[in-house]
Amino acid sequence: DISSTASGQCWSMTSYCPAPGPVPTAPSNRDYQPGFAVAMMLKDLHLAASAARAAGAEVTLGEMAEKIYQDLDTRGHGGLDFSGVMKDLQQRLD
Repeated sequence: DISSTASGQCWSMTSYCPAPGPVPTAPSNRDYQPGFAVAMMLKDLHLAASAARAAGAEVTLGEMAEKIYQDLDTRGHGGLDFSGVMKDLQQRLD
């Protein structure tokens, strides 16, 4: 509640939280059934990486995100909501 009204408030906290609980309508509360699918996020990450290469920009975190989403898609989770990456990362830690 504090974070969602403080200066650090952001869209993902109040509208599309990747953690189950705070936003009842978020995909995280529907077992990550899609709004915006992993496959679509991966497409956008590929486009961003291509643009970065063309501009000669280093985008280390973008490349890491692309690899994470590529792995998720390769393992058959391309239809999950993109915020499902949180569930996947949590399972890897458990």
